[in-house]
Amino acid sequence: MKIKNEFGLVQVYTGNGKGKTTASLGLAARAVGHGFRVHMIQFTKGRCYTGELAVSCFLAPHFTISQFGRGCRIGALIKQGYKKCTGCGDCFLKDRGPEDEDFEYARLGFQEALEYLSEGKCDILILDEIGNAIRYNLVTSDQVVQMIKNKPKNIELVLTGRAIPEEIINLADLVTEMTEVKHPYKKGIVSRRGIEY
Repeated sequence: MKIKNEFGLVQVYTGNGKGKTTASLGLAARAVGHGFRVHMIQFTKGRCYTGELAVSCFLAPHFTISQFGRGCRIGALIKQGYKKCTGCGDCFLKDRGPEDEDFEYARLGFQEALEYLSEGKCDILILDEIGNAIRYNLVTSDQVVQMIKNKPKNIELVLTGRAIPEEIINLADLVTEMTEVKHPYKKGIVSRRGIEY
């Protein structure tokens, strides 16, 4: 019988430094190693190739990922190893504002999160880049606050993304802020396969 009574905290990985998604993936790998079910919902990331998306196929049904965001026009070539991410930003909102499709993706992603919580479909639910979804007003801070307040006591909830609002920080049990001290982007080194994606 699995001991699950220690689950149920709210964790936040935020800040301008690299490693927020990576930290949540490390937590997921550890939990899966103990036989727990982990589901990651990626906001503002969609239909693009990443190492975590590929590894989820090997770890299913214990670790699953759903993506709710724009796609990558060269994702298939990246997956096959013929191209690498150029940092074009087509798969992210970046500097351009959200469009109707972005609101729809976020609505569907948030709806899935509520379903996973209400139906107890996982032991750990990770809302990756929920900070970006809030920043672009795709999801409101109030919606996330209500989700936290109403979530089942036995499901661990992990939130990642820059600029997580203070009201969410205040509700969290664990908050880690990633601070950038140095980054290879400043030397012109773009995202690397297996490291950043």
